[in-house]
Amino acid sequence: MRFLLALTLLLAGCARLDQVGKSPDFTPLEGGYQFNAMYSGGLPDTADPDAPSDDSSLWTAGRASLFGDRRATQRGDILTVVIEIDDRAEISNSTGRSRSGSEKMKIPSLLGLPERIDNALPAGAAMADAVDTSATSTFKGNGSVSRNEKLTLRVAATVVEELPNGVLRIEGQQEVRVNFELRELIVTGYVRPVDVSRKNEITYDKIAGARISYGGRGQITDVQQPRYGQQVADVLLPF
Repeated sequence: MRFLLALTLLLAGCARLDQVGKSPDFTPLEGGYQFNAMYSGGLPDTADPDAPSDDSSLWTAGRASLFGDRRATQRGDILTVVIEIDDRAEISNSTGRSRSGSEKMKIPSLLGLPERIDNALPAGAAMADAVDTSATSTFKGNGSVSRNEKLTLRVAATVVEELPNGVLRIEGQQEVRVNFELRELIVTGYVRPVDVSRKNEITYDKIAGARISYGGRGQITDVQQPRYGQQVADVLLPF
């Protein structure tokens, strides 16, 4: 078991040795959803071949015309996702509970029976004070949550799938490398074509199932993360 653990940690460390002294590599676009949506063929044109052509007209109904609708509507189209997150939440709870109780029962005289019973009881015991109990319980709890998040980004996304109900599935990736640090932004989700503005933009709050990831990888990120051995120890050790 120890040998396998040591071998796993060694292989994980060796996988990063080829990046020593080098900038992090970009993620290849080939093989992703965007690549397939861009390079795969579209659906066959079902328009009537005998319909009159408007190639010679100055005013056409196509998307490339002066008044054409250039919003993303089909697989392979590109639109801009505007991410402006400015969320603030403050929650404060206070709970208090207090309870006290007291109960006494005395039998000083009951037809002379307590005096007769006292003679049979051990020394110090008497029926005069039969029951004398008291209880006190106090509870107090306080809790508060304060969160402030602000993020402003713009990224181009590609329509990678047209669903049967007309909803579009989009995916956008953006990578920026500065020195030895690579910042990457990933956006995926589902949008309605009617929510795309005339500027071919859509805000993040209109994306259903939105998945937004903004992070990085490189030398600075490696320093900010605990080493593999420490992460494994934090998971396995019970203390």
